[in-house]
Amino acid sequence: MSERMIIGFDAKRIVRNGTGLGSYGRTLVNGLSALDAFDLRLYAPDEGMVQLRSQIVGRPNVSFCYPRHARTALGKAMWRSGGIVKQLQKDGVQVYHGLSGELPRGIREAGIRSVVTIHDLIFMRHPEYYNRADVKIYTQKFFKTLEEADRIVAISECTRRDICELGQVDRSRVDLVYQSCALRFTEEPTATKLWEVREKYVLPDRYVLSVGSIEERKNVLLAVRALHHLPDDVSLVIVGRQTPYSDQVHDYVLEHRMHSRVQMLHGVPDDDLPALYRMADCFVYPSRYEGFGIPIIEAISLGLPVVACTGSCLEEAGGPDSLYVSPDDPEAMAHAIAQVLYGAEGRQQRIDRSRQYIRRFENTSAAQRFADIYQSLL
Repeated sequence: MSERMIIGFDAKRIVRNGTGLGSYGRTLVNGLSALDAFDLRLYAPDEGMVQLRSQIVGRPNVSFCYPRHARTALGKAMWRSGGIVKQLQKDGVQVYHGLSGELPRGIREAGIRSVVTIHDLIFMRHPEYYNRADVKIYTQKFFKTLEEADRIVAISECTRRDICELGQVDRSRVDLVYQSCALRFTEEPTATKLWEVREKYVLPDRYVLSVGSIEERKNVLLAVRALHHLPDDVSLVIVGRQTPYSDQVHDYVLEHRMHSRVQMLHGVPDDDLPALYRMADCFVYPSRYEGFGIPIIEAISLGLPVVACTGSCLEEAGGPDSLYVSPDDPEAMAHAIAQVLYGAEGRQQRIDRSRQYIRRFENTSAAQRFADIYQSLL
């Protein structure tokens, strides 16, 4: 066995999810591997997508691990929910990190120390956005995970409050470790890349950008409605996974003859996102409730002012120089957007101060915080 501590990770989302939980895991693992203090084992039910797996930097202290016997979807699910524990024991894993709010059954009994990151409890705080069966399953998993975990990590103060209140957890058990954005959002896209992306998506000359799954909770229709109160040359580009809510947005756009001002893009590759951010006038994130809101950090990193909504944790992510409005007030959203468009007074100062604010989320800090947590468990 290696002389260095062996840390295992639930890597299902790392190899399967392009954004959100997957991005969180990939960014954290890359930051930890750069510290070169541990051997990192990434446990995934299968190889997933090569374009996601390849985002993990190839370092000698990182390796992927897959089930030795599970072949069917059911077998892989059972392995991840409990069968994995025997493999972790055999591999000498000392600390296991559930990156997406779950831990395998029996890990505490097996003597393996564990950490779980809980991103949000929206299914409990706002169950109306989920079907009843899913709420029941997610809630059961949450309470079971609380029983298994040695340390609980929240990605925002808002999520920490929810864990303590809804899970009846003592605050001393919950660490706050802010997440950070991937390094590609800290690097300026080349002029060639900007041109290629503009041509590829036939982007308007002047646009407001929104990034995130196009679902009811994300509330992007508020930004669409805000266009009625903005100059005609300002368009809205929406990037995100298509859901049934997308049809509501589409129907509204058609009904109000806004098709020339609203563009929805699905399946956008990760490599194109920085350029889409960089060419926008500003970024809007009208979500009603989030665990953190990493697209806000991505936007600020690439030099955009941000307009978001009140009601959850978005003020934590965007800081005092972003603007926040009610999630039900399109006129307020339009007024806020107008204050940060190109040419608006104080725009660059907002951007500069916001960039300074988000330095607290830089990945080296998050990686070191987790390193300290792992070491404290042993």
